[in-house]
Amino acid sequence: MGDIVYIDQEDGKKRVMNNAKLYAKLLTKFRDETKIEPIFTALDGGNYEEAQGLTHTIKGITANLSIKELNLRIQELEAQIKAKDVKNETIEAVKAAFAETMARIDKVIAENV
Repeated sequence: MGDIVYIDQEDGKKRVMNNAKLYAKLLTKFRDETKIEPIFTALDGGNYEEAQGLTHTIKGITANLSIKELNLRIQELEAQIKAKDVKNETIEAVKAAFAETMARIDKVIAENV
């Protein structure tokens, strides 16, 4: 099994025509504005529709920015929300991937400004 890729900055930059400054700006916006807690609050309240909408939004953003591991975990969570069968392990995996992405994101931003 290969290494876990949290942020594939080469792929991410390709998505913005190799504009490193724009990529850094978009990552900064993601870092500053993206929260995953509302997903879990919605799930705790039994609001699967809201939780699905929130996961879908994050799934799209992480795909566009090539935030790979979080994207994979969010896809799993979204599928489980749709099935109304959310597993604790999946929630923990999403939280861990989010935390690790946030821990690494400043370095990637610094490399691209």
